[in-house]
Amino acid sequence: MRSERVTLAGDPAALVAELRALVPPPESVSAAVAEIISRVRAEGDAGVAHYTRLLDTDGAEPKPLRVGDDELDAAAGRLDPAVRRGLERAITNVEAVAVARAHREQTSVDLGSHVVRLGSAPVARAGVYVPGGRAPYPSTVVMGVVPARVAGVREVAVCAPPGPHGEVNSVILGACRLAGASTIYRMGGAQAVAALAYGTESVPPVDVIVGPGNLYVQEAKRQVFGQVGIDGFAGPSDLLLIADGGVDAEPLVLDLLAQAEHGPGTLVVGVSDSAELLDALAAGLQKGADTGAVARLVEVRSAEEALALAEAFAPEHLQLVGAGAEALAPRATRAGCVFVGPLSGTAFGDYIAGSNHVLPTGGAARFASALSPEHFLRGVTEVRIAEAAELAREAAPVARAEGFELHARSMEARIRDNHSK
Repeated sequence: MRSERVTLAGDPAALVAELRALVPPPESVSAAVAEIISRVRAEGDAGVAHYTRLLDTDGAEPKPLRVGDDELDAAAGRLDPAVRRGLERAITNVEAVAVARAHREQTSVDLGSHVVRLGSAPVARAGVYVPGGRAPYPSTVVMGVVPARVAGVREVAVCAPPGPHGEVNSVILGACRLAGASTIYRMGGAQAVAALAYGTESVPPVDVIVGPGNLYVQEAKRQVFGQVGIDGFAGPSDLLLIADGGVDAEPLVLDLLAQAEHGPGTLVVGVSDSAELLDALAAGLQKGADTGAVARLVEVRSAEEALALAEAFAPEHLQLVGAGAEALAPRATRAGCVFVGPLSGTAFGDYIAGSNHVLPTGGAARFASALSPEHFLRGVTEVRIAEAAELAREAAPVARAEGFELHARSMEARIRDNHSK
């Protein structure tokens, strides 16, 4: 994989713009996705089946959308023991982290005349999209299902595209059983997103849809947003690595190449104030396969410049290696996940560390966060008024100024109720 070196010599935002421009904007699929959504919304199961035949099973008649419990049990039983152990460990770790992040305790605000309690409640039903195009992703099952379950979601539905024989990959099904998914559907693409959002004869509608997927899947999520909540728009992967001179380059090359494995659209960037380290990274990258990903190596003058670049870039993955780079960790505030230290390769986060691998991409770490129980929780506000007279007297004039007479009278009625006691 070819890489080119650039030097940060000015505004980090300008360099970020240049780096982002290296990945061309994807072809618009808005009209095609809108057509798929419209047909599924109108035809239900038949619409999903039409696109499953067209896009997934090479024309073969699709099997029932819903995967049976016996199939799930059989798939879990067929898992390779090593794969099963890894999934079970991932489930344990992701669940532990998700529990730690699920802040369920209520907060009370005492305003004298009344108390407002702020709490949260899970959505009733969530949908987790698991890609299946280039390869099966049982790890995505874990990353989506476990936080939803920890949040208290009653029904967690997973959908994954069937292959040419009409089956969802057995490892995905086994992971669904282990992670605790409620229902699994044999459907993928924009048609699956439409079915989850609007419901069909076989698929009850959900409240939130999360998970990565191809451009059609992400555009469908964008178009159904408002009908349901979504976690965000998951674009191609990216990694920004900051490393000191003198660190071992070999594992860092592998870290960059590992993210590049995600293929076209992926952007991997190595940053250092050491020309020697950048030379070593360049030599290692040169030996890697050409996956269609884009690599760049950036020479900076200091750790401060490197941090400024990282904050402007807002990477999906930020990796810090070496004493100087690792010292930046407390100040790195705009990254999907930060990996600190020579042993903390980003691949651990993709599978088993306990952090979530559904992360904001394309610079969205400026405003978005990793998938967590919070994506499945909604705020609930509780109001308990003990003394209404003063509130009513102060608020009724405001209501009348807005033309809402009955709002004013509704509040004033509580004054009479108080007098009558």
